[in-house]
Formats: sequence, structure tokens, C-alpha cells
Amino acid sequence: MASSLGLVMLFLSCAIFQAFLVSSSNNGGLFPDLYQFSCPQANEIIMSVLEEAIAKDPRMAASLLRLHFHDCFVQGCDASVLLDNSSAFKSEKDAGPNKNSLRGFEVIDQIKAKLEQVCPHTVSCVDILALAARDSVVLSGGPYWEVPLGRRDSKRAYFNKANVNIPAPNSTIQTLVSLFNRQGLNEKDLVALSGAHTIGVARCVSFRQRLYNQKGNHLPDATLEKTYYNDLKSICPTSGGDNNISPLDIASPNRFDNSYFKLLLLGKGLLNSDEVLLTGKVKKTKQLVKIYAENEAIFFHQFSKSMVKMGNISPLTELKGEIRKNCRRVN
Repeated sequence: MASSLGLVMLFLSCAIFQAFLVSSSNNGGLFPDLYQFSCPQANEIIMSVLEEAIAKDPRMAASLLRLHFHDCFVQGCDASVLLDNSSAFKSEKDAGPNKNSLRGFEVIDQIKAKLEQVCPHTVSCVDILALAARDSVVLSGGPYWEVPLGRRDSKRAYFNKANVNIPAPNSTIQTLVSLFNRQGLNEKDLVALSGAHTIGVARCVSFRQRLYNQKGNHLPDATLEKTYYNDLKSICPTSGGDNNISPLDIASPNRFDNSYFKLLLLGKGLLNSDEVLLTGKVKKTKQLVKIYAENEAIFFHQFSKSMVKMGNISPLTELKGEIRKNCRRVN
């Protein structure tokens, strides 16, 4: 009896280890249940901080999702975006796409402090970013996905790369496809991840060009729906008001759904980088906008897949990085 039990236990151990190897090899050495024993409270702690932060400021969900995106597109997912300036490097926070724009750092600090109290030097800042992005989507009514874990934090920031790798709001479809391809992401990922704009806001400075001088001829973007265009002009004047904000999705700005794609079909996409998914003369992206507008379940499924794929961009594992004690500075 004892030997039979021993064999069963051995079989189970082997099966678990094999599952671990399969999952890890599929996700660049990352594994969803990494903290199951070393920090079992991690998910609960992250979710409780986020629930409070998002209840206080519904915009925070989009801000944390964006933090993860802006981190991964610069030298891979490594929490380099969280580092403050130091004598050794310039912070990515001061790069063009991030300055006066990225937010949510205090929420990440709060999560990290609580995790360090319970399980010190265990959960990396970059894994916190990945989990916070997923939980922010869930708390906004979007899909749940398993987040592969085990990334390490970088020991430096990449200011110059932050200025060139992150797509600008006035990007053409060719630029978007090229920047996503550079990260190993395809057109399907581009359209699905752009759907993150179903929550959050953008500043006037990001869409002014579309209202007043789209092609350098002092005329608005002809693809903008007339009433929407007039509403945007009241928010965003020709000069001044750079930080005035407008929802990226006017139908349901705090709910993660597929209305972003429905609005694109109506000429109510806020940024040029949104609009060109439909009108940029790339057949695949146009088709996907229509599919996701018609079927939210298909969008949710692909968004989840693309988020895992993005979260696997060039992770630092084992000795290549560190687990920071404070997300704002290297150990």
C-alpha cells in the first residue's frame, strides 16, 4: 500500500514537473503558478490594492494597462519604465511618449510595499505590472487570462529607445505595423491590443492635428464624424489646452468592451493611430476592426492571447535581471 502511494506521488510529481516544463517552454521560461508557494497571497494583494485605486479613480485601470504596454515595447518587459533618474541613466519617464502622460506609479509602489512585507524579495516589479494590467482589465469588465510569471527587473532604463519604439498617436498604419512587427507582434495583435483604447483618455496634444491640420493643409481629418469633430473642437482649441482630455471611447469610457471598434466604424475614433486601423488601406486590419465590432467574444479571446504574447517580449530571467526591493531604483 505504502509503495503504491509512493508511486502515485512520484507520478503526480513528474506530471506537475512536465506541465511546468511545457508551460515554461511555451512562454519563454515563464510560468503562471510561479508564486503559488513562494507568495500565495500575491494575487489577492494586487487585486485588493487595484480595487481601491480604480474605485477612487476609474481612469487608473487604463493607466496601468498602458504602463505595461510602454514597458514591454522598450527593450522588452523588464520594468525599466518604473525607474527614476539616476547618475547611471536617464529615466524613460522623461521620454516623449511618457512625459506628463504615464501615470499609476504610486499604485505599483503601494502593491510592491505590501508584497515586500508579506514575501520579501520574491515578486518582481515587472510581474506586478503584468498582473496589474490583467486585473485592471478584469475590474473594468474585460476578459481574464493566465499571466505567465518569472520575469526579472532590469538594472537600467532605456530613454532613447523609449523615444523611438513606442508608437505615436499620429502614426500611419505602415508605422504601426512596422513597430509591432519589430516586437514580434503581427497585425492581429496590433488591432486587438489597440482595443485597449476601449478604456482611458487622451490629451488634446495627441489629437489636435486631426482637428486642424491633418495633412499639412490646415484642414481637419475628413474621416471624423461631423458632430464628434465639433465636440472635440470644444475640448481641444487650436492652441493651448494641451492637457485637456477626451475619452478614447465616448460610448463607455470606463468599461472594457468592443465599443471602441463600433465607434471606429462610425468615424468616432479619437487618435489617428486608431482611425488608420480601418482607413489605412491594410485589408487585414480593416477586416479585424469589423470582426471585433460585431463579436465581442472574438475580440476578448484575441486580446487575451495578444496580451500574453506582448508580456513575453524579451523577458529577463534568472541571473539576467534582479528582483527590485523598490520599483523606482535598482538594488
